[in-house]
Amino acid sequence: MEGREMKAQIAEAIKQMRLLSFTYDGHHRVVEPHCFGITTAGHEAIRCYQVEGTGNRPGGSPWHMMTTDKIISLTVLDKTFSGPRVGYKKGDRGMAIIFAEL
Repeated sequence: MEGREMKAQIAEAIKQMRLLSFTYDGHHRVVEPHCFGITTAGHEAIRCYQVEGTGNRPGGSPWHMMTTDKIISLTVLDKTFSGPRVGYKKGDRGMAIIFAEL
């Protein structure tokens, strides 16, 4: 998928509060995207809450910052979520530039 198309899909998924499905680091993930932009380290990424799949971090935190260059087979699902999860802060401090956020 072309980078521009992926960016548009992620931004629209955030706007419509739709789940994303993809492979990341060899693991299938289904996530609620909360924020999309450029991290303070200069990488394009999404801040997301994982609701299905494998590959959670040690300690079991469902929150992830995932760089878009490692996302494979992105699909915007028809399933929606109700809004920001507890623990999400608008204006994500991990992002230097925000393209879209809840």
